[in-house]
Amino acid sequence: MRVLGLDPGSRCTGWGVVDRHGNRYTMVAFGQVVPSAKLGLPHRLHAIAERIGAVMDEHQPECVAVEEAFYHQSVRSTLVLGHVRGALIVAAVSRGFEIAEYSPRAIKLAVTGSGAAAKEQVSFMVRRLLAIEGALKSDASDGLAVALCHLQRVNRAIPERRAASAAAQRLEVLMLTRRITT
Repeated sequence: MRVLGLDPGSRCTGWGVVDRHGNRYTMVAFGQVVPSAKLGLPHRLHAIAERIGAVMDEHQPECVAVEEAFYHQSVRSTLVLGHVRGALIVAAVSRGFEIAEYSPRAIKLAVTGSGAAAKEQVSFMVRRLLAIEGALKSDASDGLAVALCHLQRVNRAIPERRAASAAAQRLEVLMLTRRITT
């Protein structure tokens, strides 16, 4: 399974593409979109959506995972972050991709084991899980972390779905058996 993880930001949006084969994760690509600070918000949103759209077209993920907005003390910052998330989600939906959303706490918990982990801990674990040598820019690291979070959640859900499916099959057999015997 291939996932594009997005860490939205109006000044810098981080992204990372990760593949999972069984229990093995492989980094495909990562980067940051940094629109010119001279651009107004509408033009920054357009630049971010266009560049991330090109990443989607190039890497063709099965799902796009986006970090949910967290609440700043500044209402304006939260609102701007919401605009960026909206632009990213529209870019993904217009291409037919499934969307998953995760809170910052859920992402940190999935990658480090602690929902209160510092950015440095997240970056360290991303590099370790994906065997990346050297430093990563924090926004790109966060994009990869979002992708890893989704892959871990989906990986855990598969056995649960199999168990539910097996239980449903047993129930169906039981019901058929009762119909035959009555």
